[in-house]
Amino acid sequence: MADVVPKERKILVAIDEGEESMYALSWCLKNVISENSKDTLILLYAKPPRAVYSALDGTGYLFSADILATMDKYSNDVAASVIDKAKRMCREQANEVKVEARVESGDPRDVICQVAEKINVDVLVMGSHGYGLIKRAFLGSVSNHCAQNVKCPVLIVKKPKCSSSGTK
Repeated sequence: MADVVPKERKILVAIDEGEESMYALSWCLKNVISENSKDTLILLYAKPPRAVYSALDGTGYLFSADILATMDKYSNDVAASVIDKAKRMCREQANEVKVEARVESGDPRDVICQVAEKINVDVLVMGSHGYGLIKRAFLGSVSNHCAQNVKCPVLIVKKPKCSSSGTK
């Protein structure tokens, strides 16, 4: 029997500040990435756009450029922090895997779908926030939107609920 050459897959993992996305990344590292794989893990953080109305505060006064710059810096710091945490997890759990990171601005639903399409990924991995029915009806589910709209397989990883004894 001929040796099977491992395929070089591109695996896109959508990450955010939530525990659910870090759990999905960890699960992916343990269950999707195999040892000595030629896979490339692409970490994607979608930076939410600054709302158009954010230039106005509640009283109708315009925010100063300094405040807007501070908001942008905070947003960039959050993105960098999330990416660093995810890269650290990759090094600790699968230190041989090739990791790339991307930060894109926009609605996460659109950003994730566009990046998956643009770089032609083999699989999209994402966490599920487990919103209740009402919250999901108003916010819409990012994972559901992506599952409906990307062409590649989508793996949605649900974080197990903690038991009452405090163990996972």
